[in-house]
Amino acid sequence: MTQFFQIHPENPQLRLVRQAAQIIQSGGIVALPTDACYALVARLDDKAAVERLRRIRGIDEKHHLTLLCRDLSEIALYSRVDNARYRLLKSATPGAYTFILEATKEVPRRLSHPSRKTIGLRVPDNAIAQALLEELGQPLLGTTLILPGEEHPLSDAEEIRDGLAKQIDLVIDGGACRLEPTTVIDLTGPEPELIRQGLGDTAPFGL
Repeated sequence: MTQFFQIHPENPQLRLVRQAAQIIQSGGIVALPTDACYALVARLDDKAAVERLRRIRGIDEKHHLTLLCRDLSEIALYSRVDNARYRLLKSATPGAYTFILEATKEVPRRLSHPSRKTIGLRVPDNAIAQALLEELGQPLLGTTLILPGEEHPLSDAEEIRDGLAKQIDLVIDGGACRLEPTTVIDLTGPEPELIRQGLGDTAPFGL
């Protein structure tokens, strides 16, 4: 049965955040509000949960999953970031961006792109997401909550509960999210490359 928590978007109730963290630690899939649209998240090192997440989204291993991180120090742990890239990341985080970066050995091989060895990373500017990341003490593995065959992400918690009943373990209602996903920028080459235009402004990256 899919549980449903109403969590305050600015002052998340610690009791509910801890319960949500326990569900994730136990292998659960959670629909989580972010500063862009809702995301589906799971524990980073839970192989079975990651496979479930991919099935729900209808995506294969070539589709980048994203690590939701608390701050830049976690991004630097899971990806190779030189000084120039670090300055770019610092100017745009937290925010509605997902960055494609070269993965370090801290990232399980099954999570990085099979041929490029890259991973998506982002720092969400959302109090609920940040509270959950703080409680867990490690990044969450996530993906935009767009159902197979749909063009736009789901943005209403009750709609998510109805659409994914019995497929996920928890929906966190933190109020309506945006209908747009993050802007995706590839930082693995000599110059930033725009992969997907979303909420994040591309001007800081010269795009």
